Formats: sequence, structure tokens, C-alpha cells
Amino acid sequence: MSLQIDSKLPNTGITIFTEMSGLAKQYNAVNLSQGFPDFECSAELREALTKAMNDGYNQYAPMPGIIQLRETISAKTEALYGKVYNPESEITIVPGATLALFTAITAIVHPGDEVIVIEPAYDCYVPAIELCGGIAIYSSLQYPIFSINWEEIESLVTSKTKVIIINSPQNPGTSVINTNDLERLAKITRNTNIIVISDEVYEHIIFDGAKHHSIALNEELAQRSIIISSFGKTYHVTGWKTGYVLAPDPLMKEFRKVYQYNAFCSFAPAQWAFNTMLQNPETYLSVSSFYQAKRDKMEALLAPSKFKVLPSKGSYFQLLDYSAFSIESDYELAKRLTIEHKIAMIPLSSFYHDKKDNKLLRICFAKQYETLENAAEILNTL
Repeated sequence: MSLQIDSKLPNTGITIFTEMSGLAKQYNAVNLSQGFPDFECSAELREALTKAMNDGYNQYAPMPGIIQLRETISAKTEALYGKVYNPESEITIVPGATLALFTAITAIVHPGDEVIVIEPAYDCYVPAIELCGGIAIYSSLQYPIFSINWEEIESLVTSKTKVIIINSPQNPGTSVINTNDLERLAKITRNTNIIVISDEVYEHIIFDGAKHHSIALNEELAQRSIIISSFGKTYHVTGWKTGYVLAPDPLMKEFRKVYQYNAFCSFAPAQWAFNTMLQNPETYLSVSSFYQAKRDKMEALLAPSKFKVLPSKGSYFQLLDYSAFSIESDYELAKRLTIEHKIAMIPLSSFYHDKKDNKLLRICFAKQYETLENAAEILNTL
């Protein structure tokens, strides 16, 4: 008799990122699908990591992270957003934002709890909710500008609503929230027990002179929110899988209860290296202009194409509308372009629970200019 497994995620297969990157490798395609740079991080960061290893910081870090880094993050957060987080009890260093999101959801969501998920949504949210026995309640960003429909959010709130997940800069929608969005969210959650999980991993990649409106800017929201950020996105080292979490003491206590048995601690040498880098604010404040140049370059390169490039206000992604030349589903087109034309992108329908197809493909422009030029050369022939 074969083993019968009662899957906890019966409708979940491999992620679209694994699938498209696998196809890109198989067909030797230019890979604009998965969100990672194809260039090296700074020599300064590599030297800081090497120094940390040579200085002997190679054993377990404290569970919440080295205090030096937590103190630096506290000062950085206060300088940027005017909010003070206690480095002892309200900041935790984690091995990546995905694990942080999973830990936060696991710490808060009980069977039967409802979690409002705003789509298109990063694909790790819903599986974590379902593993906890929670119920995902979906709201769609308003196409084509991908703004939050607050009237819809408010209508979805019930006595069972436990969490609202916010993501800004938004992946894959590339939109950003503003002061009005923070005020609307504060009004909806006021006098409730709703907790906000704010995915802010692209906080330093925001364009056209805009500022990042962190949940931390609104004191009322900050008192009910878990904020998640990532060093990997800021410093071009996604493979180091290091990020951090901000939360008021009562929420952080619950987060750490789960985290200590989930990963316990994050890679120690990287913590020392990031602490070194953060001493110079320019290392993170300059990231927006660095990526805006790449965004603008890719948009200019695609001007002769039949694609319509939607405005990207943040993150290192762009959305391409292909409705002018194809009626194929975005998934089938993405596969065909990878196999036949050697260019890999992500179909946006993968970020919707009902596979809503707006004829959009997501590309990552966190690439060398040569990669972008090679990609555009292909795309302009379609």
C-alpha cells in the first residue's frame, strides 16, 4: 500500500519564480523573471563580511540579532520615520523577509481568523495563512494604477478579521501608498483588534522624488503593526537572506515566541557587515536613484516595442501590457516567450487567487545595462 499524505497545501505547487527561472535556465533565456540582481554587491560590503568572519563572528548570534545592529536600525528608523523602536524588545533580525512574514502570520493567526490580502499579492502570504487555518479574504488593487480600494477593504472587515497585510512599494504592482492611505487604514482599524503586517522590503527603492510612507510614520498604526524589511533588496545580496522586523513590545513578544523555534537566529557575519554599511546613510539613501536610472533606461529601450510600459513608482519591477499584439493568456505567453524567444518574465495572473489576467507581464530591471539591452532587443521584435 502506498503512503497516503493528507496535504496541508493541496492546491499549492512550485512557485511561479521557480518555474520561470527553471525554464530560463533550460532554454538559456535572458532571465527578467525572478527578482534578483545579476551584478555584484559593493566591495565595501564584501570586505565587511570577510572582516566579520576573520574577526571570529561565526557562531550563533543572539536570537533577536546582535545588539549593535538593532541599535543602528533603531536610530535609522527614528531618523527616517520619527518612530523610536526599543532595540532590546522591539527589533528582531531574521533570515529573510519571507521567513519573517511566515513567522508573523503564524504568531497571530488562529484557525478561522480572516486575513485581508490585497492582490496582486506576493505569493508567500496565502500559504502561510492557510497553514495556520486562517481564511484569506481578497481585495484587488484598482487597475491600472494599482491603488488600494479602501471602500472595498472596509466592506470586507468583519468580527473575524484578524490581520490586514499591506505591501508598499508593492510587488508586483509597483505602486506606493501615501499619507491618505495611512489615514484610511488607521480609521478602518481604529477601536478593533486588527493587526497590520506591513511588507516594506522595497522601502529604499522608490522613485520620482517620492518618500516611502512606512506604517511607522503613523503612531496609531505603529502600535498595532509588524513591519518587515530586507537588507537583501537594499544592498543587492538577495542570497544572504537577511532582514529585520519592527513591532511594539506586545507583538514582538509573540513574534519571538514562534521565531525562536523556527530559525532561532540569522547569519551572524552578515549582521556585522550590514551594521558597518548602515553607518553611512548614503549606502541606502542612494539606492532609489541607482534603480531609477535602470527603470528609465528600460522604459526608453522599450519605446519602439508594442508593449505598453506601466509606470513603476517603486520596487525594481515594471509591468508590460501586451494586449496590443496578443490575446494569449499571460501564463501561456510567458512560457512561449521563454521557450521560443529566450526571454523569461512573470505572468501577473500568478499573483491573483483567481488567476485574473490583465494581459500583463512583470519584468525585473535589477540587471546590468547589458542584460537590459539584450532583453529589449528581443522584446522589440515581438
